[in-house]
Amino acid sequence: MNIDQILDSIYLLPEASKTGLKKHITEVSYPKGFCLMEADKVIPYVYFIRKGIARAYATTSENDITFWFGSEGQTVISMKSYVQDKPGYESIELLEDCDLYKIETEDLRKLFNEDIHIANWGRKLAEAEMIKSEELIISRQFKTSLERYKDLMAYQSDLLKRVQLGHIASYLGITQVSLSRIRAEIK
Repeated sequence: MNIDQILDSIYLLPEASKTGLKKHITEVSYPKGFCLMEADKVIPYVYFIRKGIARAYATTSENDITFWFGSEGQTVISMKSYVQDKPGYESIELLEDCDLYKIETEDLRKLFNEDIHIANWGRKLAEAEMIKSEELIISRQFKTSLERYKDLMAYQSDLLKRVQLGHIASYLGITQVSLSRIRAEIK
């Protein structure tokens, strides 16, 4: 996805506002395995995925727990850093070579103060991220692992071809053995 498509998917901006926002966005590329964001650090950037896939995870004493996947067109953000300038909870690892768009959070804040349309765009961005978090919490609390896997098949089926089964099992909150059983049951 190009930057115009990504920005428009969040909120339609007047052309002058979009041009002003795009002046602060740069393109970056990182290889598979790159740690884009580290837990317990303030992340001063917001990224948008042009090409590739990433995962957010938290580390426990026993393992990494994946709780989010992002692919083309999606935002990669540490909300705690974005909103409060505090260290985030998550680490973000690139699961493929990725091309990203990047903007500094401080630049965004300045633009929010200068342009009401960009401020509204930022509000829509934050609202969309809040809804994703809410959906994740509800899914984890009220759906079985089989239901969560079926949701993954229905709404993010490309992940099943592009992401290691270990990461998918972690995302579903199950072991790889349980994931294998679910996959065999569905076939």
